[in-house]
Amino acid sequence: MNKPEITSPGSRREFLNRAAVWTAAGYRALAGASPGERIGMAFIGVGNQGTGRLREFMKHADVSVAAICDADSGHAGRAAALVEKEGRGKPAVYRDFRKVLERKDVDAVMIATPDHWHALPAILACQAGKDVFVEKPLCYSIGEGRAMLGAAQHNRRITQLGNHIHNDYPNFRRVVELVRSGILGDVRRVHCWIRSNGTGIGSPPDGPAPKELDYDLWLGPAPKRPYNPNRSHRSFRYFWDYSGGVFIDFWCHITDLAYWALDLKAPKSVAAAGGRYLKDDNAETPNMLEAVYEYPGLTLTWTVHPQGLAGFENRHIGCLFQGTQATLLADYQTHELYVRGKPVLDFQRPAPTIPDSPGHIREFLGAVKSRQKTTCDIEYAYRLTKGGLLGNIAYRTGRRVHWDDARERIAGDREADRMLTRRYRKPWRLV
Repeated sequence: MNKPEITSPGSRREFLNRAAVWTAAGYRALAGASPGERIGMAFIGVGNQGTGRLREFMKHADVSVAAICDADSGHAGRAAALVEKEGRGKPAVYRDFRKVLERKDVDAVMIATPDHWHALPAILACQAGKDVFVEKPLCYSIGEGRAMLGAAQHNRRITQLGNHIHNDYPNFRRVVELVRSGILGDVRRVHCWIRSNGTGIGSPPDGPAPKELDYDLWLGPAPKRPYNPNRSHRSFRYFWDYSGGVFIDFWCHITDLAYWALDLKAPKSVAAAGGRYLKDDNAETPNMLEAVYEYPGLTLTWTVHPQGLAGFENRHIGCLFQGTQATLLADYQTHELYVRGKPVLDFQRPAPTIPDSPGHIREFLGAVKSRQKTTCDIEYAYRLTKGGLLGNIAYRTGRRVHWDDARERIAGDREADRMLTRRYRKPWRLV
């Protein structure tokens, strides 16, 4: 895969000067930190999720917090104060993530920006010789994911998707072992779901952006819109400009179980229907959605609904594997086996075959030093995220989309195929 080219604001001379600094900084990072060495990290995006990640990384003694970055100076200031309060020194503070990538003391970055801002920082970080931990979903579009994968592979970077349940919840490992053991028989049907929020987010009027927020930078490659409190920070994901709703937010968490257990690749086709019902607000993404995926020999259905899945209204989230011999119901921390609709409490479990994890963040930090791939690297993250993005394309077009994975195109539908990427707002560009 060819190395993606990124063009961002600034003169060509400025860009080349910056690239020279990145190249010099990359030599040390390419070899990786030695086993006992501290890992210099920068945290890009430190709102609610990003600050949570910052706290988790600071639990590890070999992490040095070199820099904090956020388009909102209030977020950045609070995060920097937290680092000092924890006795971890005084990090440099930035608004523009590109300045962070010039630092020679940064070995890796954590990216917890809104979805539409995942790709550019991750790609430029890879080109700068930094390893990358990026929150889920991996990307805003399939075109971005493809470019992120190319940058990571071309620059030989260690990467990890912030899909922490994959490593932090041992139950997932036991479920994968059960499915692979054959106890369910042939699995031809999977159903995933989440119970969406039953209340709306309101309809506040447009107005001026808070003085601490660089709103133009926050928008970045997204279209220019009047500032609205709901279109930024914690509720950004309910707007198509920045994300794909609660569906794409939780797709990676839940569908990870099916992809892992059944070694799923790309779907052959996707159809989806739904809407935003029973709410009075200015959000755009659906709170009721049924998406049906066709994989070779398997149908996977994904439900987003305020009541969850019919018959399992008491469960906020779940993944159900239906086999020819038995059915397995799982969520983050539990799993139950059923045969012909009746629970089976006493059954022979397979011997554990998947080693326990040191933890999602610890795995990433260890990989930065060892240069061994993580279990949720960008290659796996792209394969996983791709399915969710195709589901949203099917929903937005109102048509079944047929995916040609060899060519990475949607077959026979130009409108849907154009949605694999989007036109970036100038002067940002992804090629």
